[in-house]
Amino acid sequence: MGTFMGVYLPCLQNIFGVILFLRLTWVVGTAGVLQALCIVFICCCCTLLTAISMSAIATNGVVPAGGSYFMISRSLGPEFGGAVGLCFFLGTTFAGAMYILGAIEIFLMYIAPKAAIFVAQDPESEGLAMLNNMRVYGSICLLLMSLLVFVGVKYVNKLASIFLACVIVSILSIYIGALVSVFQPPHFPVCMLGNRTINSHEIDDECAKTIYLQIKEPVERDDTNSTVINENRTASPTFNSSHGSILVEKTTDLWKHFCQSPELNSTCDEYFILNNFSKIEGIPGLASGIISENVWSSYLSKGDVVEKSSLSSSHAAHPASTFQPYVFADITTSFTLLVGIFFPSVTGIMAGSNRSGDLKDAQRSIPIGTILAILTTSIVYLSSVVLFGACIDGVVLRDKFGDSVKGNLVVGTLAWPSPWVIVIGSFFSTCGAGLQSLTGAPRLLQAIAKDNIIPFLRVFGHGKTNGEPTWALLLTTFIAELGILIASLDLVAPILTMFFLMCYLFVNLACALQTLLRSPNWRPRFSYYHWTLSFLGMTICLALMFISSWYYAIAAMVIAGMIYKYIEYHGAEKEWGDGIRGLSLSAARYALLRLEEGPPHTKNWRPQVLVLLKLDEDAHVKSPRLLTFASQLKAGKGLTIVGTVVSGNFLQSYGEALAAEQTLKHLMDKERVKGFCQCIVAQKAREGISHMIQSSGLGGMKPNTVVMGWPHAWRQSEDPQAWKTFINTVRVTTAAHLALLVPKNISLFPTNSEPYTEGHIDVWWIVHDGGMLMLLPFLLRQHKVWRKCGMRIFTVAQMEDNSIQMKKDLATFLYHLRIEAEVEVVEMHDSDISAYTYERTLMMEQRSQMLRQMRLSKSDREKERVRWSFDDAQLVKDRNSMLRLTSIGSDDDDDTDCGERDRVGSAGSSSEHHQRVQMTWTKEKTTQYRATHSGCSTPEGFRDMLSIRPDQSNVRRMHTAVKLNEVIVNKSHDARLVLLNMPGPPKNTEGDENYMEFLEVLTEGLERVLLVRGGGSEVITIYS
Repeated sequence: MGTFMGVYLPCLQNIFGVILFLRLTWVVGTAGVLQALCIVFICCCCTLLTAISMSAIATNGVVPAGGSYFMISRSLGPEFGGAVGLCFFLGTTFAGAMYILGAIEIFLMYIAPKAAIFVAQDPESEGLAMLNNMRVYGSICLLLMSLLVFVGVKYVNKLASIFLACVIVSILSIYIGALVSVFQPPHFPVCMLGNRTINSHEIDDECAKTIYLQIKEPVERDDTNSTVINENRTASPTFNSSHGSILVEKTTDLWKHFCQSPELNSTCDEYFILNNFSKIEGIPGLASGIISENVWSSYLSKGDVVEKSSLSSSHAAHPASTFQPYVFADITTSFTLLVGIFFPSVTGIMAGSNRSGDLKDAQRSIPIGTILAILTTSIVYLSSVVLFGACIDGVVLRDKFGDSVKGNLVVGTLAWPSPWVIVIGSFFSTCGAGLQSLTGAPRLLQAIAKDNIIPFLRVFGHGKTNGEPTWALLLTTFIAELGILIASLDLVAPILTMFFLMCYLFVNLACALQTLLRSPNWRPRFSYYHWTLSFLGMTICLALMFISSWYYAIAAMVIAGMIYKYIEYHGAEKEWGDGIRGLSLSAARYALLRLEEGPPHTKNWRPQVLVLLKLDEDAHVKSPRLLTFASQLKAGKGLTIVGTVVSGNFLQSYGEALAAEQTLKHLMDKERVKGFCQCIVAQKAREGISHMIQSSGLGGMKPNTVVMGWPHAWRQSEDPQAWKTFINTVRVTTAAHLALLVPKNISLFPTNSEPYTEGHIDVWWIVHDGGMLMLLPFLLRQHKVWRKCGMRIFTVAQMEDNSIQMKKDLATFLYHLRIEAEVEVVEMHDSDISAYTYERTLMMEQRSQMLRQMRLSKSDREKERVRWSFDDAQLVKDRNSMLRLTSIGSDDDDDTDCGERDRVGSAGSSSEHHQRVQMTWTKEKTTQYRATHSGCSTPEGFRDMLSIRPDQSNVRRMHTAVKLNEVIVNKSHDARLVLLNMPGPPKNTEGDENYMEFLEVLTEGLERVLLVRGGGSEVITIYS
């Protein structure tokens, strides 16, 4: 099809509708010509600007079925597309209900009033009876139309041309009637009482209080005053001697409505007594100058009488009663209400784009046809406003249902040659528009369902074998029935106004966004667009939404927002190259560049986590609860990168890397962790981890915290490199100034479905590490799993420390940090080194030397000397932390007197005390080990190991670890989680295994432990 038949005429048919024939005259009379022109102009500008944006989108590629939905979804993404598509579907469906209600209103009010099923018994129930009639006839009409659409769309398309002809003929008759009224105005008298309009349904062409009847035979008289003998008289006789007859003054039907009885001497309404009846011309004509009275607005409240201000009137003290035959306003009117009611008359601009598949040259026809149709309809509407204001009296214009002109359709009174031209034409045009809506809405819903972005709508994507949307038609009919049950055209119109404005708003947004982002694929053939026009159209749409009805606007936005979030969380992921993705990239680039301007302030610090996971041979995650713990720590905030290392060569292992990445993504989806995956292929795991720590993140969005698991059973591990990789990772994170979190016994940590109902999170604050130990429990307690756990902070004091003052200072510090926690100071006294400590140190050194003997050659063994060197873990009290403890990892305690060695053997009771703590190495194990590794069965190369004496610095460190572990187990054996400072690894790699032993001793007997090592920067502050 070409531009004229394929776009222009369908748009005309969809734009012209029920509002033009039923409500435009009322809008002009109520708002006045000036404000009515303003309403029409704003609405037409909105659609014109939207059409320009739509033309740009429609000419930027092929637009298949779905029209506006397709354009918005491919421009703004599936979330916006689905939300706005459903809003457009609801708007089109309610439009069908509005057209059906308009057709039924024309039928019951102007064609066959006697067909009403429900008849009012009094004036107050007339409105309710009319609504019930609308519901019954509207439901019947909807059922018949739905059956016609179900039978076949081809019949609807054949009728479309007939309905369009009716619209055109009706509009032409209005223009001809306006021109004819210059010479011969149609005669539609309006009865007025004072300046109040009388309902002509109540009178029989008698617009007077009384009439005179001429009676030829005189009435018998009994006196000279010429009065009727009967006291209950309805007429007063006057004798006419010249004609030999009597003129009798008789009350009219109007008298009965204003007086208590039909007699002349009855008590009447005050306003009725003070004012007289008169007749005015309802259609004075184009040359009458009546437009001067209709220029200004005349808004009414519900129940007000329609009045003509230019007529004189003596107002009574009491307001008019609804039982009196006046023309009343049925609703309270305002400018905003009229905008909402009129706007549906300019919708329908998408009709051409919806047919893009049937057009010969869609990219040429859609812009030209749509914009020409909008210009045509805008000219018709604007000229109609002026013609109505210049030809029809204001009281008739404000008479919504034509009660003052004997129930005629108001716009029909101006039509030539007969009002029936408009009545019949408007009836068929509204029926045709309703059929078009019931045809288009199911197809729109089917297009949304077939895209599979909203799971629960999938069933509506199916239909008959020829593709007709049967299920979608059923849902459309059901929703349209809800609109018909509302039964009031004036209440349904603002609802669909909201949905259409929402759709138009996002069409403008899509065009503006694509233009500003300058996407390489944005190359529309229609070049007469600009982002400022799109933003202006978007602003007008948003303003009209709140102008017409703010509560409907909020409801429509809430519905669209709910659909958006539903698609975002449950819908199928679609990659359509939409503008929102481009906007996200631009926003991300801008934000990253801003973050580069300086390091984050302490107040903005939050853990940006790099979670290191290990995969087994089957590409399954060994410790998935590491990710669970990370999600609990972050509560969905900040950056999360989940990384793993695949051993091998990148060229050969690329497929394995992709499989590993998919495994991580599935685990993240399962744990509902929002973040990114990173898989690195390297020859060695330690190299891959080092590369990952160095390269993860971008700009200011780099990880500041590393989470990795403890090497489980590292002594008996089949992979001896596991614990070495662990220590190397600790060194790398320290060098990179990153915080490190190591959950020990991770398999015992709770899942997200196992919230604790009680318990404590214990913090053993030995070193001030920038506040990490204080901040981590607070972050964990934001999650539902740890929310009900209390927080306890323990700090260690020695003999010379003031424990009471330390507790007060720490409590004050926590108060300023706004952290609620119990504070306890634990005193650790210097004591003798127990036999258990000595034996434990000896076993550690023997095992280390044995492993070295297995690795070194004989010549190297002679040169090998035992060297233990641990870096300073800073386990000393500084001036701010008020803490002091002998370091586990320092080399400062090498000087141990000989008397201390002599006391080791006589410490049996102390050794028994340490047996209560569950240690990996006990005295029995030591004896058993010596028995099995002594004598003839021991190779010569290992016999000298049994005679070595432990290094005194190692003994001292082991003593510190054992004593500290004893205190921690005693105080925190029942804690849900224990947080400890993690000492740094030794500078010399030869002491790595001893470092692991020290950490084992430090954490033995504890169920869930989190070892924490700060990154060297403050992460918490007392300032706001």
